[in-house]
Amino acid sequence: MADTTMGTPARPALFLRNATGLVKAWSTFDAFVYSFWSINLITLGLYGMSFVYWVPDAQLLAALLIFGVLTTFLVVTYAMLVSVMPRTGGDYAWQSRVLGGGLGFVLSITGWWFTLFLWAPIYANILNVQFFLPLAYTLGWSSVATFMVSPTGVFVSCLIVLAFVSVVVTLGMETYARIQKICFWIGLVGLAVVCLLLLFSSQSSFESAFNREAHNLFGASGNAYQATIDLGTKAGYTPHDFGAFQLGPIFLVLPFLAFYLLWPNWGATLYGEVRGAKDVRKPFWSMFWGLWVTIGLVGLVMILIVKTMGWQFYNAANAAWFNNLYYGGDAPPVPTWPYPVMFAGWLVDNHLFQALLIIVMGLWFFGWAGTLFLSSTRVIFAAAFDRVLPSWAANISAKRRVPYGSLVLMIVPSLVVSAVWAYKPDFQAVFLDATAVLALTFLATVIAAVILPWRRRDLYDASPIARWKVAGVPAITIFGVVTGLFLLFMLYQWSFNPDNLYGTSLQKTPNSVIYFVATYVVAVVIYGVAYFVRKNQGIDLGRIHHEIPVE
Repeated sequence: MADTTMGTPARPALFLRNATGLVKAWSTFDAFVYSFWSINLITLGLYGMSFVYWVPDAQLLAALLIFGVLTTFLVVTYAMLVSVMPRTGGDYAWQSRVLGGGLGFVLSITGWWFTLFLWAPIYANILNVQFFLPLAYTLGWSSVATFMVSPTGVFVSCLIVLAFVSVVVTLGMETYARIQKICFWIGLVGLAVVCLLLLFSSQSSFESAFNREAHNLFGASGNAYQATIDLGTKAGYTPHDFGAFQLGPIFLVLPFLAFYLLWPNWGATLYGEVRGAKDVRKPFWSMFWGLWVTIGLVGLVMILIVKTMGWQFYNAANAAWFNNLYYGGDAPPVPTWPYPVMFAGWLVDNHLFQALLIIVMGLWFFGWAGTLFLSSTRVIFAAAFDRVLPSWAANISAKRRVPYGSLVLMIVPSLVVSAVWAYKPDFQAVFLDATAVLALTFLATVIAAVILPWRRRDLYDASPIARWKVAGVPAITIFGVVTGLFLLFMLYQWSFNPDNLYGTSLQKTPNSVIYFVATYVVAVVIYGVAYFVRKNQGIDLGRIHHEIPVE
């Protein structure tokens, strides 16, 4: 019931509450670790690298460096936006305050809500191929491995991911920070072991170890190493020199590097809960080092893989595996995803050691898994706090300050999508545009950054970046323009280049395009309904989206 004074109904409060109720629970180092996990070398990184065979003559290290430099412009742009408006919700907060409430809601909620629950089965697939399956094969549990690749097993993996993520998110920001740091330090120890095994072993010793374990674990006979290379060539892989350099193929590689390297700003929605975020240096360094430490580790791991496993073998193994998975080609001697960690463990002829290494490296997954929902809950929370979504979506727990209403809006759709993914494999093609939609969300934020000094001069002039100009042009505008061109290039490649791995179009992948267009339509409908409902309640969403809430 509305408050009254002298019998006259009071005007509804602008926001849902006087303050969000969230607390600044993270340090800059916590934000760095979250950024580091968001572009995870092992989970997303190695999985993304397994597609590198697709592009002939692509110099991977050069592509990594070029992508890193271009993504640094994204990092700078986001760091500046954080310093101007360090608010929970990140992209949603900036877009709605600069581009307008309706446009900001549609573009941000589509990326951070409707697209992110699609990632639940993607996370589950990575958990399967990097943890459950290699562990089961190593321990001789063939029946477990068989179950995990069945539709029910895939769905069980999804349920495990959703359960784990839900628990760690509900434990609160401080507890999650401790969990991700424990996984970070132990995971780095595991990575050091993998690198040392590869560094001090020769290619001939790896070939011998691969043949031994292919026979012991999978019953393969003969030279399984060479057979894998032959199957990869048969699958269409064209051998090429790791050191070859051609500029054209490098730019063809960039759009699929985005699968894991485009996300150093993944924690931008959380900076309302990071201490000292208004100091532009803190968000910048947390994202910058998250990006470049990962790039350095990717380069190191790939060089060691080339040295010990062999560049042709690595690519051929991936080509053979995906050819069998998607096109029904001959099964490779090792009929599971070519996991470099498992292969490195084979250099030690001891299954207990191999299993322990897989378990330790599994912490790269469990430290990363919280990124599935954590950032998205803050976008949903911010939209509910602005009264666009139902008020219960902005409810927070009194003790841990967790927006449990927003978490429910992530879990429930994820359960449905996971079931469809597991039992209706044809639906999986819908996921092809997931990366592109998030990039489009980032592009909208970048456009907001470019026009911020003029569109919201009040916010810009009061910020610490107002004095940063080049020839009179605001630095945030310059960095934003470069970032925008980079993202437009990526979106063009994904949408119109049929030679690109993730290339999509209405003719090539109609279900994916139709699905994501439908999500934008749904977002428009939600905002339209909210606008008229709130208007009838005497609440002006336009006025709300001009003001900045108190954290």
